[in-house]
Amino acid sequence: MISAFSLFLAAVICSVALGKSVLWAILLGLVIFFLLGLRRGYRPAALWSMAWKKGREALVIIPVFLLIGTVTALWRASGTIAFFLYYGLGGIPHRWFLLAAFLLTAALSFALGTSYGVTGTAGVVLMTLARSGGVPAAMTAGAVLSGAYFGDRCSPMSSCAALVALCTRTEFYRNVREMLRTAALPTVLTAVFYAVLSVRSPIAEVNPQVLETLRGGFRLCWPVLLPAALMLALPLLRVPVKWAMAASSCTALAVTVLVQRLPIAEALWAAVAGYVPPQPELAGILSGGGLCSMVPASLIVFVTSLYSGILEGIDALSPVRAAAERLTARIGLFPAMAAVSTLVVAVFCNQSVAVIMDEQLMAESYERRGASRLERAMDISNSGVLIASLIPWSISVSVPLRMLDADSSAILFTALLYLIPLCYLFTKKFFAPAWSGARART
Repeated sequence: MISAFSLFLAAVICSVALGKSVLWAILLGLVIFFLLGLRRGYRPAALWSMAWKKGREALVIIPVFLLIGTVTALWRASGTIAFFLYYGLGGIPHRWFLLAAFLLTAALSFALGTSYGVTGTAGVVLMTLARSGGVPAAMTAGAVLSGAYFGDRCSPMSSCAALVALCTRTEFYRNVREMLRTAALPTVLTAVFYAVLSVRSPIAEVNPQVLETLRGGFRLCWPVLLPAALMLALPLLRVPVKWAMAASSCTALAVTVLVQRLPIAEALWAAVAGYVPPQPELAGILSGGGLCSMVPASLIVFVTSLYSGILEGIDALSPVRAAAERLTARIGLFPAMAAVSTLVVAVFCNQSVAVIMDEQLMAESYERRGASRLERAMDISNSGVLIASLIPWSISVSVPLRMLDADSSAILFTALLYLIPLCYLFTKKFFAPAWSGARART
């Protein structure tokens, strides 16, 4: 078993070192663990049954992933994101640039639910402004990443939040509400942190050319806000997340065609392959999204679920689970979850894998202590989901940093990613009583 894990880890390390998708290492891992099962005497049909048991559960989340890609592309094409950028950047006071960068990206990430989407749009623009205005790149990148992962963790459109709900078999919207509650104090402290940095490092000026380029590329009128308004309002009316995203996508498609005057064939193609603005100066800011962009993430979740089913079925994780239980007995549930998350992310370099493995390795420890599934979901959301963005070689932070053309020193300034786990560690006792009677919805 050790040799199988060693070979898999070597594949992961090679993928990261060579800048290749970790999906190839995960596919190899599926083969390695299938062969491990054969070596332990299990028949291929039995191993496939183990794998499919978990894979079938993961299929529930795949449509949500694909809808996220579709809606983010159409929000780009419809001018929704351009509207937020234009009026958000235009209202930034020079003295409060870093604070505004955090608040703007946090608002966008809550609307979009994707750290990559926010980093590749608002983040790129903010970094351009910071460099031209003399604000340290590391501070700006840290503010952008803090804001981007605010929504990546708890947005109604977040694929990560949906994955946590799936793995822990908890109610998605209840999770979102509780994540917002546990993030309230850290968010306020993070805003104070960036306010202090803003005063110490104000921006010299905001380049008006960036704003004019956005204004010239889209008709920024009130209808472009409709896709975002639906995505924020429908969840409050208890509309399932898939239907809310579908409604937002259809509205954005209509706005793209009727307001932005993009031919319907081009708009539909953008929804599938990703949007590319016709203006070259906007291509580096607003290109992206699309159903195809979420295929790699969907495959990573699905394949990881397949081999996690094999590992669970052949009882290969028992030694690690036993070690996690001993650690839990010594330091408590959440600290143990954070420690396990750090190890998993350091090894697998992936946020989605961390969520799945956290559930597999820690579920029994929580059940033994009578902790609810909701508490387990919150502990994962406040540890592994964020810790994945603090490990420099994890794709959760290395990819956004490449988008921003920033180095790993920016991780030192991602205040929200530190403050949520730390504040939660000391305040969990005030939230946990409300979770003790929570019932999961399967």
